[in-house]
Amino acid sequence: MPGRTIAIGDIHGCADALAALIHDMVPAADDTLIALGDLIDRGPDSQSVIEQMISLAGRCRLITLQGNHEELLLSALRDSAAIEKWLRCGGTETLRSYGGNPDDSHVLASLIPSSHQEFLATCRPYYETDTHLFVHAGVVAELPIDQQPGLALRWRVTNAKTAQPHCSGKTLVVGHTPQLSGEVLDLGFLICIDTHCYRGGWLTALDVQSGQIWQADRSGRLRPGSDGSHTRTTA
Repeated sequence: MPGRTIAIGDIHGCADALAALIHDMVPAADDTLIALGDLIDRGPDSQSVIEQMISLAGRCRLITLQGNHEELLLSALRDSAAIEKWLRCGGTETLRSYGGNPDDSHVLASLIPSSHQEFLATCRPYYETDTHLFVHAGVVAELPIDQQPGLALRWRVTNAKTAQPHCSGKTLVVGHTPQLSGEVLDLGFLICIDTHCYRGGWLTALDVQSGQIWQADRSGRLRPGSDGSHTRTTA
């Protein structure tokens, strides 16, 4: 039997939520686990999230996508002029998780271990299977996946009323646009699993074949009944 294909929504430094999901999902060597990006920033412990991700790479097939927050941090590591923008967008919490504070931003590269920087630098723009497309934020519907602009892949907001199916006919799985209800947004051709963990919602993982979901809050408490089919909601 082939392994599962499981997508995880925006983690945003919620290390306890991630640990709870991993413990409950029990990833196996033949499972493919796709982190949709925004592993870092805003939440309390981005350092631990990256450490958990690096560890996961040895347990299953891990695919990590670049979100807009990874893009901001990588820009800040390359160019000190970009640091202030990253800090304003939640980077301050990430800096603190590495033992620093905003006054230490000028030595950012020395605070974040090189292994973590290398891990973030290898995040992919998208991932594709025979049936699904996985991106952080969104796509231009009429463009092939390998021609998508970074602005769409990492910054496009999902609008349930105007969203269109991708020209490939494949189901799009995204994060980035927080679902304040805490429920997965399922439009059939598009599924958004950013369920707003860092601000009182849930971290969501979705098995795209079976529809099974797992959800945990930022303290690591599993959501009761979160082992059934994902909830279909409309805007």
